[in-house]
Amino acid sequence: MFSGIIEEFATVVAIRKDRGNIDFSLKCSFADELKTDQSVAHNGVCLTVVSIANGTYTVTAMKETLERSNLSLLKVGDKVNIERSMQMNGRLDGHIVQGHVDLTARCTAMEDADGSTYFTFTYETDKEMARHGYFTVDKGSVTVNGVSLTVCNPTADTFRVAIIPYTLEHTNFCDIRVGSVVNIEFDILGKYIARLSQL
Repeated sequence: MFSGIIEEFATVVAIRKDRGNIDFSLKCSFADELKTDQSVAHNGVCLTVVSIANGTYTVTAMKETLERSNLSLLKVGDKVNIERSMQMNGRLDGHIVQGHVDLTARCTAMEDADGSTYFTFTYETDKEMARHGYFTVDKGSVTVNGVSLTVCNPTADTFRVAIIPYTLEHTNFCDIRVGSVVNIEFDILGKYIARLSQL
């Protein structure tokens, strides 16, 4: 379980394919504090640490994860938003994030917001997906590349988020441009409500 509050971004230092899996080795300031079997969110995707060595750690993404997320697009040198799992003895900043990415979206617009930046994202949807809670609501929560954000101006297949300068500087939103592919996790509460409405 995560909160969507990014600790920092890690840098991809090596990528190794193993049949349908991909091993990603990353470098971050707390790599030596990690333990094998620990869960860490990478661009919002919960992955298990499988090894640690020389200030780097390695995680493995399987085929389904690669198909649902933007991890297969990563290259050596790319920045990845990371967050360790939530401790249950503190405040819940952000919102409840499972680390189970639903789908990818594409940035279709960036707009100055007098010091901050509006990003618009478009995703593929249909009525069946919406019935299962794959949608956004105005002022609701959404996770973009692991970042907990508030939805602005949603439509059936788009939404906007406002990114303040701090978030822009301290997450990989600094590298997002029109055309960039990001990971989306819709609000788990919305998914449960959508499911209950079908009973």
